[in-house]
Order: sequence, then C-alpha cells, then structure tokens
Amino acid sequence: MAVLTFNDVTCKGCDLCVDACPKKILTLDTSRVNAKGYNPVLCTDINACTACAICARVCPDSVIKVEKGEAA
Repeated sequence: MAVLTFNDVTCKGCDLCVDACPKKILTLDTSRVNAKGYNPVLCTDINACTACAICARVCPDSVIKVEKGEAA
C-alpha cells in the first residue's frame, strides 16, 4: 500500500498530477480552496495507488510525497 501526502498550502491546482496518474485516482478537490485560492489535489482511492510516484515527479512545486508502506 502507498501513503500519499499532499501539501495543500502550496498546491496550485495545476492538474499535472491528475493527468499523469496512470491509475486515474487523483482529482482536484472542488469542495475546498487553499489560502492561495486554488483547489488542492485529492486521492480518490488510495488502495489503487501503486506508489509509482509519477505524480510527485511531474509536480512543479513538490506538493506530493509518495511512500510505500501502511497508511496511518
């Protein structure tokens, strides 16, 4: 199982990670807006995540941290 951590404060909602995710489990959370006025990224199914870290690699602001292990 993977553990994804998002820095909602610095996320600009650019959608690059959403487009890059091969499992299509990332989306922008339209129910929330961060302090900068952006919708931050959200994982819709952590159990489907393979921890490939493509999302983290394409993020221009290093918002996403991907770890293999057990979710807290």
